[in-house]
Amino acid sequence: MSSEALDTTQYVHHHLTNLPWTHAFLQKKLGDFGVINLDSLIVSFILGSVILLLFYFLARRATSGVPSKLQNFVEILFEFIQKQVKETFHGNNPLIAPLALTIFVWILLMNLMDLIPIDLFPMLLKTAGVPYWRMVPTTDLNVTFAMSLTVFFLILYYSVKEKGAVGFAKELLMHPFPYVWMAPINLPLSIIHELAKPVSLALRLFGNLFSGEVIFILIALFPIWWLQWILGFPWAIFHILIIGIQAFIFTILTIVYLSLAHESH
Repeated sequence: MSSEALDTTQYVHHHLTNLPWTHAFLQKKLGDFGVINLDSLIVSFILGSVILLLFYFLARRATSGVPSKLQNFVEILFEFIQKQVKETFHGNNPLIAPLALTIFVWILLMNLMDLIPIDLFPMLLKTAGVPYWRMVPTTDLNVTFAMSLTVFFLILYYSVKEKGAVGFAKELLMHPFPYVWMAPINLPLSIIHELAKPVSLALRLFGNLFSGEVIFILIALFPIWWLQWILGFPWAIFHILIIGIQAFIFTILTIVYLSLAHESH
């Protein structure tokens, strides 16, 4: 489905470019940080709205009798996440299960956009004058870091709330070596350990989905359509596993990190 007007390099570059928006003031003050990827924001916002409306609709129409297939699917998701929280989270916080469910479903839906034919939306939107469009928000490093930094701020908040400022400071200064005179060494190690959490969350999700998108783009470069299907179909089936696993890993690590934030030992 690749465009005949683009050579291989241009085609790959086109499909890996987000739709940018910026303001002169933002770009002057923030440089590249003032550029907003509209396609990532729009797609993630639409998918988030779909989740909210779907869960609201099902909650209003939920029945204790024979559930519909959709209600049954959502109940399975709910019980699955609730089980993970009970087994992993050792504190008492009513926010954790809803947060984990939201993260899992939202990331899963964003990842599933990678199964849409790579040229479909760029071609449709090009007729409306939109030069670039990427359908998978989790292939945008800004999106994955935004989610991981949100989790990171929650980790810091609950670490201070549950342990107190003194207890959290003591944890930073007395680990991994439990000696006061080792505090100058413990502090930078603890800071690196804490910062590694959002970095690993963001890069793991981004790297796996970005590489999957690149492979779909390379398959789309084959000039014969039936060869694209022969190569693309098995990769799509395998990629479904990656999509689900990455959503699960981000969710379970969020639960683990927040559990650690609630523990004093």
